[in-house]
Amino acid sequence: MERAPFRPMDFGVTRVQVRDGAAGVRYVQAEASLPDYPTRLTDRFAHWAAVAPSRPFLARRTRRPDGTTGDWRLIDYGEAWLAARAIAQALLDRGVSVERPVAILSENSLEHALMSLGCMLAGIPFTPVSPAYALVSRDFEKLRHVLAVTTPGLVFAADARYESALRATVDPGTEVVMGEGRLDSRDTTPLAALLQTPVTPEVDQAIAATGPDTIVKFLFTSGSTKLPKAVINTQKMWCANQQQMLVSMPVLAEAPPVLVDWLPWNHTFGGNHNVGMVIFHGGTLYIDDGKPTPALMGETLRNLREISPTVYFNVPTGFEAIARAMHTDDALRRTLLAKVRMFFYSGAALAQPIWDSLWDAQEREVGERIVMGTGLGMTESAPFAVFITNPEVRAGDIGVPAAGLVLKLVDIDGKTEVRYRGPNI
Repeated sequence: MERAPFRPMDFGVTRVQVRDGAAGVRYVQAEASLPDYPTRLTDRFAHWAAVAPSRPFLARRTRRPDGTTGDWRLIDYGEAWLAARAIAQALLDRGVSVERPVAILSENSLEHALMSLGCMLAGIPFTPVSPAYALVSRDFEKLRHVLAVTTPGLVFAADARYESALRATVDPGTEVVMGEGRLDSRDTTPLAALLQTPVTPEVDQAIAATGPDTIVKFLFTSGSTKLPKAVINTQKMWCANQQQMLVSMPVLAEAPPVLVDWLPWNHTFGGNHNVGMVIFHGGTLYIDDGKPTPALMGETLRNLREISPTVYFNVPTGFEAIARAMHTDDALRRTLLAKVRMFFYSGAALAQPIWDSLWDAQEREVGERIVMGTGLGMTESAPFAVFITNPEVRAGDIGVPAAGLVLKLVDIDGKTEVRYRGPNI
């Protein structure tokens, strides 16, 4: 049976140059060049706060005492800019620094975002720590490791759920800032106090002092086989990578992107790829408190029935659940497919039957298919590196290198090792 056409979407990198090196070595790079890009993501944040201050930037559903979620709480670009400046001033007043940065113990949240943005304006690195290291672990080994490597001068914690981990791992002399609530075991500072800090010219001086080599954050690898490794992420890496994404995916510049996204910010896919995309293009990020698990997938489906994303990112298990639900959920199909230009998966392979199931639902609802994007990235590449070249991809295809990136393919013991070199490394 002939499939429906794809919803139109251009691809910016479709041709590559390949040259041979030493025996068993090949180099691959895009023919498309990488245009100039901003040297600081801070400048993009400042731009949108100036030209579109009332545009929604971040949103998350309110949380009720019983754990359920309520209506959306939105923060616009103007509000976020003022809040981040106040937090930046508070951090500068406290003397935190590259040697004594900020550690963030929190799931994705508005408070987490504002704390991160405040760090970025002040030129102070932050470390988003996997919540599981504090909330699931019983020995806190990985959390101890992260804190030992980064030596934070201030720790932000979302709420009292983190008390046991804080008590076990954070020195009593280190200030703890709470997103909400308090701790019984130590004195803390409410985030509200930081938000009330009077801003002085020191903040603008701090912003001016940052540059392309300023460290924005320390992202830790997953630590699935050994202790997590800290990866330095600079302003240049993040900005270059966003420009590479734009060259490969011109659709991002057609309208400010709208994301409904659960991907964790302690991981490069959610925290760099997606958050960076929103800031770079002046988009809106709806924080999804769902996850692709039996207990939480319902929250994701609820959000996708209400908010129409323009691009949608998930892992294969998430798309599998969505594909299953779309065949019987009219509201989900209608809202999710209304404006979306591209789906994108990463983290594992997506089985072809799931692609086919998604396409079946799309054809029935809108008479066309949505491009399923994917690629290959890593924490060290900020993370975008390889992306597909056309909509006619199948399970297992990953694409070609982004503009400005060189792939070195090395044959080793019957396998091919992929190495990267570029401005996003």
